[in-house]
Amino acid sequence: MKKYTFTEKKDTRSGFGAGLAELGRTNENVVALCADLIGSLKMQDFIAENPERFFQVGIAEANMMGIAAGLTIGGKIPFTGTFANFSTGRVYDQIRQAIAYSGKNVKICASHAGLTLGEDGATHQILEDIGLMKMLPGMVVINTCDYNQTKAATIAIADHEGPVYLRFGRPSVPIFTPEDQKFEIGKAIKLTEGKDVTIVATGHLVWEALQASEQLEAKGISAEVINIHTIKPLDESAILKSVSKTNCIVTAEEHNIFGGLGESVARTLVLNNPVPQEFVAVNDSFGESATPAQLMEKYKLNDKAIVAAVERVMDRK
Repeated sequence: MKKYTFTEKKDTRSGFGAGLAELGRTNENVVALCADLIGSLKMQDFIAENPERFFQVGIAEANMMGIAAGLTIGGKIPFTGTFANFSTGRVYDQIRQAIAYSGKNVKICASHAGLTLGEDGATHQILEDIGLMKMLPGMVVINTCDYNQTKAATIAIADHEGPVYLRFGRPSVPIFTPEDQKFEIGKAIKLTEGKDVTIVATGHLVWEALQASEQLEAKGISAEVINIHTIKPLDESAILKSVSKTNCIVTAEEHNIFGGLGESVARTLVLNNPVPQEFVAVNDSFGESATPAQLMEKYKLNDKAIVAAVERVMDRK
């Protein structure tokens, strides 16, 4: 089995900042908007190099979405930036009516997603955002796993015509994907070959899935790990090809068990090849205040939880 290692940890939001800065140098139509969280979204380099293409909206997220929609009419490609909770839950009506309904070319870039926002607690964490966004017609939903992939995705979505929701996080996580990768929207990435169980993971859970696969190998279980960075459109063919070999699957995500990656995969299986599935996700609850590591442990969003889910699903084969 292929082994993955890392030499550095970095937050995925910094990958967004680096990608945005590069776009500022290569695409004159890219503009950025922020709701009073420049530092948290790592937008400083873009602003320093392109002050005339940045709009500080303040703590007025709904207004930010409306301005972004308007900017597209003049051919601009707006990237909005704030926390995931404020990028979705707070402004769902504005996104639905002003952006998604008319197919506006807005890139909704959301940091501090999931539980790993940590000590700020349940009011700032969000575990429903993938569900909210994927149900909007025409909305692309992306959830990246490390710094390099987030940077590549940020650059790639500028070339996609239409609304995109790009979700990333606050904590430093291992960098294990290639620096020079080409990001393809809707194209899953097989990280390890396996024959006994398929593990599809997204975001911070991809690294945990790789750690779980090594533990499973020691138990004599061969796991195929797939990085699902794009939740919509979902790479159904990659999932179905894998489960045709393994005949069971585990989905892993830092999101509510309802409405996220797991449910999209379950729908694909029901329609094409029903096989046993287990879910690693937050079980229909809000988060709380603690360190990211403590929260991942309490809510069972780590390698140990994935190993346990694999053992359960294989008992059902």
